[in-house]
Formats: sequence, C-alpha cells, structure tokens
Amino acid sequence: MLKGFVYVDKNNNGVHDKNELGIKDVVVSDQFTTSLTNGEGFYQFESTSNYGYFFISQPNGYLIKGSYWKVIPFNQSDFNGDFALTPASAGKNFTFIHASDTHISASTVSRMQKLKHLTDSLKPAFVLITGDLIKDALRVSEKEASSLYELYLKEIGKFTIPVYSVPGNHEIFGIERHNSLVSATHPLYGKKMFRSYLGPDYYSFNYGGIHFIGINSVDYHDLWYYGHLDSTQLSWLSKDIASLTKDHPIVTFNHIPFYSGGTSLDEFQEGEPGSTLITINGKKYYRHVVSNANEVITRMKNNSYPLALAGHHHFSQQFAYDALGQKTRFHQTAAVIAPSGGGDQTMPSGITLYTVENGKINDGQFIPIPK
Repeated sequence: MLKGFVYVDKNNNGVHDKNELGIKDVVVSDQFTTSLTNGEGFYQFESTSNYGYFFISQPNGYLIKGSYWKVIPFNQSDFNGDFALTPASAGKNFTFIHASDTHISASTVSRMQKLKHLTDSLKPAFVLITGDLIKDALRVSEKEASSLYELYLKEIGKFTIPVYSVPGNHEIFGIERHNSLVSATHPLYGKKMFRSYLGPDYYSFNYGGIHFIGINSVDYHDLWYYGHLDSTQLSWLSKDIASLTKDHPIVTFNHIPFYSGGTSLDEFQEGEPGSTLITINGKKYYRHVVSNANEVITRMKNNSYPLALAGHHHFSQQFAYDALGQKTRFHQTAAVIAPSGGGDQTMPSGITLYTVENGKINDGQFIPIPK
C-alpha cells in the first residue's frame, strides 16, 4: 500500500508538522494506478506497478521540494511517502526551454555546459529535454551505459531550475544484443536502466495553468526500437487527463515525434540500425514517428491540446494539424549535441524558448548554441 501526505512545508524542514496543511486533489500515480489526495492532502492506494516507482503531478500554484518521484519500497514499515511543496509565485506568464538530443559523453560534455550557460542567461521556469540524453545505451555494455547516465545526472544536477527528462531511443539499454552482448534477462535491460537512474519514464506536472505530460514514445521489438506507446501508458494517459477541465491546456513532450517531416528529410533506409520501417507480426510501421499516434491524439479530443513537442530528427520543425475539432501544433527542436545534416540541409545546434502569456503559448524562438 502506498500512502502519505502532500503538504505545504511552511518551515522548510522537510517534515510534515501538525500545523502544516495538506493539499487537496493532487494526482499520485505509480504509472499504472492514479489516485487523488483528499481534503487533508492524504493519499492511499494499492500499487499495481511492476516498474518500481511512483510520483506526484506537481499542482498549479506550488513547487515540489526535492524529487517528484520515489522508489516503491519493499518494506512498508519505514516508508515515508510524504511530498513537501512550497507555494509558487509564478502566474500564467513565464518561459520554458525545449531542448533535445544532448547525446552526452566525456568528449561532448561541453555542449551540455553550454546549454546550462544559455539557460542561466535566459532564466526560464524549467527545461524540457526530449530524449537521446546520452551518447548510447543501445549497443554498449552496462559499464559504459551506466557511466553515461551518471554523467548526465551530474550535469543536470548543476542546473538551478528544474530539468524534466524523457527517454529517447539511445536510452534503451542493450537491445542491440549482437553489439551490446547484454542478455534480455539483464535486470536493467530495455527501459529499466532509464527508470533506475531517472525514475518514471512517463509522468506529468502542472505549471502556470498548463498541464505538461512527459511521454515515453520509444518502444522496441526484438533488436530494434520504434515509435510506439504501449497499452499500459495509453491507459495511464487517459487517467492522467481525466480530471482536467476542457479548457485546461495540455503540452506533451517526448522523443520520437507523433508526426514529422523528418521522415522525408532523410533518404529511405532499408538496412539496420537506422531502417525507415520495422515489421512486427507481419505488418510494417514507420520507426521514426509514433506508429499509434492517433490513439494518443484521440484521447485528447475532449481537452485543449495546443502543443506537442519532440526531438529525434535533430531539425527544428513546426506544423499545425487540425484534428478532432482542435488545432494542435507539432514542434520539434534541433539537437544540443552539434549541427546536423549536410549541404543545404544543415541544421545548427540549438534550443527553442517558449513564452507563455496568460496561458497562451507562442510559437517559440529558436536560439542557436554556439560551437
């Protein structure tokens, strides 16, 4: 049984004291089951997750002190499931950064440091990093993959504002088994390594009247990754947005985009590891967009869904799609790692800065990261 309080930590001591009020209707989830805190800020539910982590969805008007997620304990006797929050002064006017494809390694850590310097100068409320955080975990040993994850954690730990990360294909540990020599029975195989370092691979939070949803848009079949959300995540997504009002805007952020011009920017590839198509149970799917994107979009039909953010193709791209009676903008940002492409299609390294005014999100400003 998971239980605890979500409360306002008036004296900043990290302990739920008797005179500290709980916060009502905060979402708590183990990525399978979703629960709301009661009038005293108390939650309690039986966890059905085998992922090993749970989180709270930061409510509007508050900031979480410390981590938004916890490990699901084996021993409940000494478990503290409390989450301390502080009131936030931010209203509906703020900025945030969308960055992607940091591909961090010892030889490229300076790119991450430049991202931090840029963030320090722009002073956004937070940074979203949409996957391919590390150089590679697909085809390397546990030792090498773990060292890259540890380097990424070290560098984002230097940021003075929240950094929200979601996995990309390069975070999926060991699945190219002919190269990694990692067994499919390895305890960190596939998506488990990301969770062991960064917690839930999909989650949500609120800020300035907007509901942000971090999605894991990378799945895998046998040796190869592809864009896809499994049924468990789709079910969680429906539960996560169920309590939102129709006019509460939603922003999603994930690695492999739902839809993209990236598939036409690149030449068609038959062979691995970067083939354009994947065959699963006799049916072909695009690998580099989300194969069941319409299932996600359909779930948003009763909500305000102005913006979907992604990375993966290393190119800044923007287009709008009128679907199910609403207009959604699908934006991808460039890579942090280095300029991409060649010839006339070269894309500089950079990030996108979004400005929110009275709950309305602009089209963003692309800002290059210098060499």
